[in-house]
Amino acid sequence: MTVTLGFSKHRDPLAEYLIGSAKAAIIRNAPEGTVVEVKSIIKNEAAPKKKPGLDLGFEEISGVRHIIGIASGKGGVGKSTVSVNLAVALARLGYKVGLADADVYGPSVPKMTATEGLMPDAFQEGEKEVIMPLEKYGVKWMSIGYFAKPEQALIWRGPMACNALKQMILQVRWGELDFLLIDMPPGTGDIHISLVHDIPMEGAVIVSTPQDVALADVEKGVNMFRNESVNKPIIGLVENMAWFTPAEHPDEKYYIFGQGGGIRMAEKYGIPLLGQIPIVQSIREGGDSGEPAALSSRPDGLAFVGLAEKVASNTL
Repeated sequence: MTVTLGFSKHRDPLAEYLIGSAKAAIIRNAPEGTVVEVKSIIKNEAAPKKKPGLDLGFEEISGVRHIIGIASGKGGVGKSTVSVNLAVALARLGYKVGLADADVYGPSVPKMTATEGLMPDAFQEGEKEVIMPLEKYGVKWMSIGYFAKPEQALIWRGPMACNALKQMILQVRWGELDFLLIDMPPGTGDIHISLVHDIPMEGAVIVSTPQDVALADVEKGVNMFRNESVNKPIIGLVENMAWFTPAEHPDEKYYIFGQGGGIRMAEKYGIPLLGQIPIVQSIREGGDSGEPAALSSRPDGLAFVGLAEKVASNTL
C-alpha cells in the first residue's frame, strides 16, 4: 500500500511528523502483513536539492546584536515564565527584542502571550521561504506552537526537532534587534548541543529555584556551557520562586523552597546573580491569561524590569 501526502512548501516544520503519524495509523488499521509506504510531494513547488534545515544561513539574524539562551538544568523552575517576562521587560526599557521558543516538545509562548491559534505569515523570496514573527507587547515572537494544535504532541526524534528548531530561528525575518532570547528546553541534550553549535549564541542566562534538587541540576547546565566543546559564557543566574509574598502582606517573605540557594550557587561558580523573582499570584495569572507580569508596575513587574536592566548592563 502506497500513500502520497502533498505539502505546499518544502520546509514545513511538521512534515516529518505528519508522514510518520500517517504511516503508523495505516499500519495499525491495515490487514496484517501489509507493506506500507508513505511518500511526500511538494505541490506547485520544485523539490529542494538539499535536505530541509541544512542549507539555512545567518542572513536573518545578521541584524541581531545579542543572541542569549535562557536555560535551566531541569523543568518546572519557571524558565519560560522568566524568558517571556524578560523579553517584555527589555522592550519596556526601549530595546528591540525577539524571543524564539526552542522548547519544541512543550512550547508555552503562545499561551503566555495570548497568541494561541495565530499563524505567522510566510512568503517566498527566491529559493528561500521566509517566516514573519508575530508581534505583541513590543516583542517579536516565534514558536513551534504556532504550527501545531495546543493539544498536539510532537513525537520527534532528536534530528527532526533540531532541524525544526533551526528553522524557527534562522528562517525568521527578525530584522534589527538588540536582543534575541532563545527559550531553551530543560536538560543538556542534543537540542542544546545543536543550538550552541549552529546558532551564534553570545551566552546564557541560567534559571533555577532555591531548592537543592533544582540547584543540583542547574550545576549540570552551568558545566555544559563551560565544557570546552561548548564554551559559552554564563551571563548570570536568576533565582526564580525565591520567596512567597502574600498580596495582603507585601512586606512579608516566606522561603518555601529554601533561602539563599541561588546566592550560594552564584558565588560557587563566580557568576552574577542577576535577580531574585518572588512567587506572586499575579505572575501565574499573567502567564495563564497571556498578559505577562512584566507589563505592570507592581512589585513583580518591577522585579523583571530590574532583571532586564542587569542583563542589558552585562551584555551591552
